[in-house]
Amino acid sequence: MSVDRIDRALIALLQEDGRRSNKSLAAAAGIAPSTCSERVQRLIDRGILIGFHAEVHRDAMGVGLEALVSVRLRRHAADEVERFWSHTHEMDEVVAVYHLSGANDFLCHVVVRDSDHLRDVAVSGFTSLPEVAHIETSIIFEHRAKPGLPDLVADM
Repeated sequence: MSVDRIDRALIALLQEDGRRSNKSLAAAAGIAPSTCSERVQRLIDRGILIGFHAEVHRDAMGVGLEALVSVRLRRHAADEVERFWSHTHEMDEVVAVYHLSGANDFLCHVVVRDSDHLRDVAVSGFTSLPEVAHIETSIIFEHRAKPGLPDLVADM
């Protein structure tokens, strides 16, 4: 999945603003709009650009609290790991899941209305599962995420 300097510039610009017009994108990258459109389509076709998403203010969706739920499974059998993945994928409150090494097996980022909702999610969504041995919940006071991914290829 190699990309050249112009592709990397287009990717960086789109990570900053995925709604940027083709004309604006082309001008910022120093290429013709037709070339820009073809390159962006090629990045999509090659599976390098995999989506364009809207960032939504959490309050507008009723989210009053966010938390990280660390989960330790009873066993590490493939079917139990897969069942846990599937279960968390079906939970509306789970916005991200990370499969980890170390003391805990999974880290789940959850969004809820309030602390009562968090308790319900912890009990019915996690501890009620037979494959879950232990959970630990940490409330998120604040988080800041950088948009996009760094260009680590250019540093090589």
